[in-house]
Amino acid sequence: MKIIDLSLPLYTGMPVYPGDPETSIEIIQTIENDDWNMRRIEISSHDGTHLNVPIHGVENGKNLDDYKLNDFMGESVLYESYKDIQPGIGVIFNSHDIDEAITQKIIEIRPKFVGLSSKYEFNIVLERKLLEAGIISFERIHNTDQLPKNFFFHGAPLNIKSGDGSPIRAYAIVNQ
Repeated sequence: MKIIDLSLPLYTGMPVYPGDPETSIEIIQTIENDDWNMRRIEISSHDGTHLNVPIHGVENGKNLDDYKLNDFMGESVLYESYKDIQPGIGVIFNSHDIDEAITQKIIEIRPKFVGLSSKYEFNIVLERKLLEAGIISFERIHNTDQLPKNFFFHGAPLNIKSGDGSPIRAYAIVNQ
């Protein structure tokens, strides 16, 4: 078994979507002064490697409370062509952006979820179409070039009450 880390690191000043508040991670306690090390984290629910659920772009859409943990993990395939979009199987995009034609196929076929490489940024119109269709999407998936054709994807969110999305620690498990 091999594990591939698919998460971007979180840090103060990291790239965020234009217009979003900057991420801040500051030291608030140290062992020298307080007997503990502790950081305070200020981050948007859509910074770094993260997931989106319908309420992010759809009025009265499903929020994180409406899902089970296993909805954010599963057998997955690296996208090469339309035939890789299968019902109930996650599809992760490495060398392709998600365009209008692919979006329509995703909505028609209904994979378990979709994930977009950190090389690309979702087109807002297409992202909203996926959310309206109830498709869970993962963004800024890192190291997608290390993925084999088939793998088991994990991208569990933080347990944010009524959340519209969440930073995640994404990784793939590959059987060797």
